[in-house]
Amino acid sequence: MTLAAASPLLPQGFRPKRRIGFNTRVSFNGTDGPAKGLREGIELFHLAEDLGYQSGWVYQRHFDNYLSSPLPFLAAVGQQTRSITLGTAVIPMRYQEPILLAEAAATTDLLIGGRLEMAIATGANAAFDAVFGAVETDARTEAKRRQARFLAAITGEVLHTVDGPGQGAAEGSQLRVTPHSPGLSQRIRQGSASLASALQAAELGLGLITGTVQHDHQEGERFGAYQARCIEAYRQSWRERWDSEPPPVAVAASILPATSATLQESYEAYDLERRTQGIAASRPSGALQPNAKVNQPPGTQISPVFHGPPQAVLEALLQDPGIAAADELVLFLPPAFGLAENQRLLTDFRETIAPYLGWQA
Repeated sequence: MTLAAASPLLPQGFRPKRRIGFNTRVSFNGTDGPAKGLREGIELFHLAEDLGYQSGWVYQRHFDNYLSSPLPFLAAVGQQTRSITLGTAVIPMRYQEPILLAEAAATTDLLIGGRLEMAIATGANAAFDAVFGAVETDARTEAKRRQARFLAAITGEVLHTVDGPGQGAAEGSQLRVTPHSPGLSQRIRQGSASLASALQAAELGLGLITGTVQHDHQEGERFGAYQARCIEAYRQSWRERWDSEPPPVAVAASILPATSATLQESYEAYDLERRTQGIAASRPSGALQPNAKVNQPPGTQISPVFHGPPQAVLEALLQDPGIAAADELVLFLPPAFGLAENQRLLTDFRETIAPYLGWQA
């Protein structure tokens, strides 16, 4: 195939990909430690930008061999890059102090020249409640409360009017989050794993990014079909709620085009891990051992791994309803991959797959 042939190959209904990106957990192993992992994470963003990737996303995971504090990391990345959008996918709001998060987000966005995109979510991990503290209501309700507080703060709403004496603020002063970064509130997305969360994103006026785990699909409904159904429901709900066209939708997917026999064998092994170990697959050395009871809870399903020779991968992507519905495609990088493996994957995808999805550098 040639680049000139890319557009006619797109099936009817397949949206050309306006942006390509990647998602990394910025993992580290028990031997080299977190400092090396963070440095290599920054280098990965720099390499991706040079390859033409328009977005890079980091995942937040507490108490393990992965990045736990995305915003200072992205502030550092922003000093080493020029144009690539820097995103969080996702930050669970149940464990955030919303005002402090709004302050940190605005500060980060200003430092990196308005390139921050934030995907937030209302999911929770019951194991973390003992550390972050119990709440009076259930975790989902508390996450939504904190999400609403964060969204109000990031848009510059008045959070409190001083009604008595206080240091540095006269009575009647209106307190807002500072510094304020104009435009950041328009770059907030909802991380969605279900139809309900996709509809919530539309109701709140947030962008949408869907990931590699789903909940509440119909029995027998394939991953891509449910993903496409959620995206279409989001767009329809947005049009009805806001009387305008919805923002571009991003989809994260495991896509591994093998350009050698060695890579094909490695990617097949990763696919087997994903199918047998679920969300616990591909862990760096020293990471916490997973709890077999929660790797793939009832009612959830894991996205497929598109792997094999580039031509076979491309054909599978062109026929997948979820991929077809996306405006932006985000490569989910296997968490145990190192810098060299990630660079190889990003290079191969950019050269053998991306141009034939309607994407242009």
